[in-house]
Amino acid sequence: MEQLTIIKHNEQRILTTAQISEAYETTTDVISKNFNRNKYRYIEGKHFYCLEGEEKREFLNRGQFDDGLKKAAKLYLWTEKGALYHAKSLGTDRAWQVYEELVENYFSIQNQPSLQDLSPQLQFMINMEQEQKKMQQQLNQVNHHALDAKSQAEEAKKEIQGMRDVITLDHSQWREEVKKIVVAIAHKFGGNQYIQDVWKESYALLEQRGKTKLEIRLTNRRKNILAETGSKSKADKYTKLDVIGEEAKIRETFIAIVKEMAIKYGVA
Repeated sequence: MEQLTIIKHNEQRILTTAQISEAYETTTDVISKNFNRNKYRYIEGKHFYCLEGEEKREFLNRGQFDDGLKKAAKLYLWTEKGALYHAKSLGTDRAWQVYEELVENYFSIQNQPSLQDLSPQLQFMINMEQEQKKMQQQLNQVNHHALDAKSQAEEAKKEIQGMRDVITLDHSQWREEVKKIVVAIAHKFGGNQYIQDVWKESYALLEQRGKTKLEIRLTNRRKNILAETGSKSKADKYTKLDVIGEEAKIRETFIAIVKEMAIKYGVA
């Protein structure tokens, strides 16, 4: 890992998204997507800082940054704990190796005067304090790993229960169950604004796997309803879910696809 330019915010060393992605050998897009999918795990001020407006401009004016950071509406800065969460999200050996190097060579190093310039007594006191801090860091790391292992175990239990819930999805109420899963996936991405994107993905997978053209089926059914009832509003209320519900084979294929998406995106 190349020497990183030291950046500080609130008197602590931080990293930009570009620095994190380069160090972990991935892209800023992957870092951002992982953050959005797991945003509920991150705490601002503990794992990251989000700078906007005047605060962002003042920060950028203090250093040499590329134009991309200046143009972005928001600037995310990652703390040591934030870097840990990104390493966990990526889960690669390289990411974990780099994280250990960051802790040892970036986050833990502070600018200090040379000990040779100090008196022997002061040198002894500083050395003692450094040893105490080192021992405390080791103890904190042990406690952190223990708590992290407990947290991971609890998360694993939740995921297993979630998978059971999805696998045993009530087919008699498949519409409601599917809608719940779609909303949950959207929230993984960042909120309700992603709901339509999740629906589009599920429908595209159904067309590919089920060898069916949902849009054509929907258009034809609406035409038939309009011809039979003369009511355009009634025809417009007919949806792709209604089309899917007409045939058992298509419906079962669609339910299976949504289950797979739930597991893939970690809502199961």
